[in-house]
Amino acid sequence: MTDARLVFYYRDGCHLCEELASLLHRGWPAIMERVDWVDVDSDASALESYGLRIPVLELKGQVLCELKADSSCLQEHFGPPVNPV
Repeated sequence: MTDARLVFYYRDGCHLCEELASLLHRGWPAIMERVDWVDVDSDASALESYGLRIPVLELKGQVLCELKADSSCLQEHFGPPVNPV
């Protein structure tokens, strides 16, 4: 597991964003303090890049999840979840 910052691109009211955030919080709560939250509607560059692809979770510029949670990818990067996911 790495201590690098994560970037979570989201939109308020997006149920897919809420599902991914909930999964991260439940399965890997320790990483939540390393997440930089970017509301695509408040950032023109993020809106252009990710506006239709949210949620997007990036680690060091690499997309880990896009449009939906990828539990196997999350486990590969962060280890097994501490709570069942």
